[in-house]
Amino acid sequence: MIVSDNGTEFTSNAILSFADRQRLDWHYIAPGKPIQNAFIESFNGRLRDELLNETLFPSLSQVRATVASWRADYNLNRPHSRLGWLTPTEYADTFNPRRDLALRSMQGSAPAPVAQPGQIGQNSRPSLRHAG
Repeated sequence: MIVSDNGTEFTSNAILSFADRQRLDWHYIAPGKPIQNAFIESFNGRLRDELLNETLFPSLSQVRATVASWRADYNLNRPHSRLGWLTPTEYADTFNPRRDLALRSMQGSAPAPVAQPGQIGQNSRPSLRHAG
């Protein structure tokens, strides 16, 4: 599902036909209610204030390179309040397993089986009868 506002860039026939071709479920927020899509509205505001309003782009390739650089900085180097003021890279490092710890069990972490596996090619009539 894609959630967007009712801006002209998201209500054109081209974007609506694209959504139909891709079988995308498109949901519009209520007019004048940006809080219904707060995360993207916050991101769009930062992108607009920090990059788009401050930069004159001479070509499309310049736009692509500048936006890619800004996105990398935003996603990798900039501390985020939601992550305890860590950068996303620092936050991701807190989830990396420690490789120096010994394994707890060489047999694996699953509990022991209740029954022993049968021998290949042999049937146990009592167990088949008992199972139903």
